[in-house]
Amino acid sequence: MTIDVMFPYYGDVAMMKAAVDSVLAQTHRDFVLTIVDDGYPDETLPAYFEDLVARDDRVVYHRNEKNLGANGNYRKCVGLVKHDVVVIMGADDIMLPNYLETIARGFESFDVDIIQPGIEVIDEKGSVYLPLVDRIKAGMRRALVGGASQAVLEGEPLAANLVDGNWLYFPSVAWKAEAITRHNFREGYDVVQDLALALDVIMDGGRLLATDTVCFQYRRHRESDSSVRALDGRRFVEERRFFDEKVTEFRALGWNAAARAAKLHVTSRLNAASLVPKVVSKRMWPGLAALARHAVRP
Repeated sequence: MTIDVMFPYYGDVAMMKAAVDSVLAQTHRDFVLTIVDDGYPDETLPAYFEDLVARDDRVVYHRNEKNLGANGNYRKCVGLVKHDVVVIMGADDIMLPNYLETIARGFESFDVDIIQPGIEVIDEKGSVYLPLVDRIKAGMRRALVGGASQAVLEGEPLAANLVDGNWLYFPSVAWKAEAITRHNFREGYDVVQDLALALDVIMDGGRLLATDTVCFQYRRHRESDSSVRALDGRRFVEERRFFDEKVTEFRALGWNAAARAAKLHVTSRLNAASLVPKVVSKRMWPGLAALARHAVRP
């Protein structure tokens, strides 16, 4: 099984190189690593990428003529998919050596469109830790999967659960290429684009395999783009627009429980409320107003 590892890149050079090294160290050797550089300004990169391509014929390199932004670069990556299974790798995350092997075994054993394997969360220094948000994600996953080491999930129960609290870790998720290319990422979303894609696949009959096999390290930065967007309120404006869309789409399918979950979006509102003290301490008053509106008004 050949797996497309799509690698949209813009950011820290050292972390990017560590992520690339982790892909090249996989026990499952049948893959193509496609790096799509969104124009990161570092003069050392051309020589690095040229050497990478020369040393390993599984590596393909593209550099965008103009910066597309996260959503645009992800969409470009989907357009470059050539094989039946695809992963859209985070440029600062780490594949443990058994990641692609775990993914290949999952697709060979189950008729599914999405695989979410077990992950570890690491910080900027590469140390494993478990912040509150990830403890909540683990709880949301257990609420649906229970104590099973692996489970195939689908339909409205899965959609409602993910809307209640999205426990997917997008860079670690593997997809059937047919499903992801049919739907692609919705334009206009930067924060919830991964959840939007997963729900589009699920609403189209897609099935998800959740397995506890730990094979991926997800890097959670303390000052990520999503954190900045959360503090100034932009994240929650986008989330509210997204949840409003899902209420309408779920109702059209007759998925009333999922529509109710989207209308309430409880964990999203609790997240906004939890950030209020930090926003007050930073005197980000416009952000405070946006967070307060989101927290109290379904």
